[in-house]
Amino acid sequence: MSTVGVIVEYNPLHNGHLYHLQQSKKLTGSENVVAVMSGHFLQRGEPAMADKWARAEMALRAGCDLVLELPVAYSSQPAQWFAYGAVSILEATGVVDSICFGSESGDLASLQRMAELLTEEPAEFVTLLNSQLKEGLPYPSAFTAAATAFLERQGLNEHAFSLTQPNHTLGLHYLMSMRKIDSRMTPYSLRREKSDYGQSDITDVRIASATALRKLLLGESGTLDQLTDYVPSSTLDILKREVAAGRAPIHWQSFERQLFHELFRQEESQLASYAEVTEGLEHRIKNILSGLPELTVSALLRELKTKRYTHTKLQRTLLRILLGHRKELLSPDKLASGIEYIRVLGFNERGRRLLRDMRVSASVPVITSAAKGDWPYLAMDARASAVYSLAFREGDASLAMRDYTAAPIRL
Repeated sequence: MSTVGVIVEYNPLHNGHLYHLQQSKKLTGSENVVAVMSGHFLQRGEPAMADKWARAEMALRAGCDLVLELPVAYSSQPAQWFAYGAVSILEATGVVDSICFGSESGDLASLQRMAELLTEEPAEFVTLLNSQLKEGLPYPSAFTAAATAFLERQGLNEHAFSLTQPNHTLGLHYLMSMRKIDSRMTPYSLRREKSDYGQSDITDVRIASATALRKLLLGESGTLDQLTDYVPSSTLDILKREVAAGRAPIHWQSFERQLFHELFRQEESQLASYAEVTEGLEHRIKNILSGLPELTVSALLRELKTKRYTHTKLQRTLLRILLGHRKELLSPDKLASGIEYIRVLGFNERGRRLLRDMRVSASVPVITSAAKGDWPYLAMDARASAVYSLAFREGDASLAMRDYTAAPIRL
């Protein structure tokens, strides 16, 4: 019984994701799909528009059989650690035979060659990377520039794609992570069709990016019915239920009061202790707060942004402050030490059989609740859920503590 793994956010799950799921099974010849899905906070430092249980249900109704949570320690990281955490979870299940990810070109062979050259961080590449960092580039941009220059020197400049394309970068890091952990999974890549990652406009009658759909929904005249042509009916039904219950759509503005409370309350030295607060950013935050024209996250991000501090970097920084993520818990050494548990968010009947097999095959404990263990990253997820619940229209203690009490979604 072969199984393919996918790495997702589903914010929200749309027709492009459905195509990816269907084609992943077809391409790999797999009967089952295991999804590693980000929880309440995502890779670009943003809150998910609907909570992780609603999005796990979207995944199951679209064809996933088992949904596992990518801890917030990894889910809101640059590509290097996002990929490492997700690939490590799929490998740790012991039941996933292959991994299938989308890319702009679908050129797996070229990405594999790049991963082979870059995984061990050869001295020439490290020199190029340090040079870019000294120029003031943020790490993702510095990595891209250094990798591009290094690969050109290795004769790989003839490939018709660029690492500036986000899915290529993620794909490269998936493959590098697989090499680092000596994964036994077989990689596959599907070409992304009709809509690019992060594309904010809609150019097709059935396929639109999650970014474009969120923009449409959150616009002044946005309604859920406007998503009808672009998402599976099950996704639309779940979103309507969550909106009616006051649990969606969630966005950064939902946490403005909590964030500014922390920013005003804490001294610069306290802000400096948080992950992502680097190179004196705590001073810039405090200086800008005193003259901020309006107390909104968008205004704060706009004033903070520089060549060195990108919008995404700053969102991740504010998220670490909002969630209380200290540097010591998210150090490279700590992140590299790997996954200590697998958290189940949802499953169907085929997924239940996979879970039964994982009792034997998994290399780490498989759990269904934050009450089942005392790992630091699990506690971080539970606290993140509690903070996330503050955005609900009618939040209460049961919603805040759901990580400890809720059973996985079961279809």
